[in-house]
Amino acid sequence: MNKINVAVVMGGYSTEFGISIQSGMVVCASLDRQIYNTFPIHITRENWFYLDPSGIQHSVNKADFSFNNGTHNIVPDVVFNTVHGTPGEDGYLASYFELLNIPQTSTGFYAAALSFNKRDCLTVLKDFGIACASSVYINQGMPIHEEAIIETVGLPCFVKPNRAGSSFGVSKVSELKDLRSAIELAFKEDPEILIETALVGTEVSIGVYRTGNELIALSPTEIVSENDFFDYEAKYEGKSQEITPARISEAATKAVKIEAKKIYHLLNMKGVTRSDFIIQDGVPFFIEINTTPGLSAESIIPKQALEAGMSLTEFFGILIEETLSSK
Repeated sequence: MNKINVAVVMGGYSTEFGISIQSGMVVCASLDRQIYNTFPIHITRENWFYLDPSGIQHSVNKADFSFNNGTHNIVPDVVFNTVHGTPGEDGYLASYFELLNIPQTSTGFYAAALSFNKRDCLTVLKDFGIACASSVYINQGMPIHEEAIIETVGLPCFVKPNRAGSSFGVSKVSELKDLRSAIELAFKEDPEILIETALVGTEVSIGVYRTGNELIALSPTEIVSENDFFDYEAKYEGKSQEITPARISEAATKAVKIEAKKIYHLLNMKGVTRSDFIIQDGVPFFIEINTTPGLSAESIIPKQALEAGMSLTEFFGILIEETLSSK
């Protein structure tokens, strides 16, 4: 049997570059070498290249995504996308690979672009009756009426860049006097921001993926942050507890699984996604959805897959085979 050539793309152009490299290397280390030839592809603004086992860089030809492995030229059979942020999570790479007719493991370009734009995604899902926090949207250069914002969302509230991940530029604001500086911090990440009511409840994160005709929701993970919220330190530097399965009732677990699968379906997702919710008074309020969720050793999805009884080798294999079967 000929092995399947898998290009694992990682890196990207955003502040999540380092986290993406970690995710990509976990995938490379986990894929079954008897079935797949694995090629780590680094995506940087300066260059796209295959990094071979001896540390030599082989440039990728962007015309057809081919590269030399030291002996011959390779065009991958499938791409495993682990690029967080742009261009891997916002639809650019998805559209590129679609034009080249190379299947890739994350969702299509439109669904990726829509979900990466938190404001647009929330607007669409609210129209379908998905529970979301009250929010205000601001673009850089617009007048900022702080009292009017707080009248709408209340205190405390969250100030977030519209298109960023890993909680970069996110602030929790408890007093009116701190709102302006939080807005300025968010604008450093994105000229579009949103300000949301801080919901009070249990924060959970849940993975969903498709295999055949079945949508599967993994067990939700409860997020207990040592910091004021689930920020970068909490996510990646051990300043949180991530408890899988979440310590919530059977009814709440069922409700959040139903809601996560409903959102996956409504947004026409592919691959594995991770959706974040706050369960307030038994109701799961949607926060955001990630279409290339972290797959590093510290990340939530690998822990949920292991809790479900799957090795990462098995889980990543399922994602690749699903991608190839739906080509």
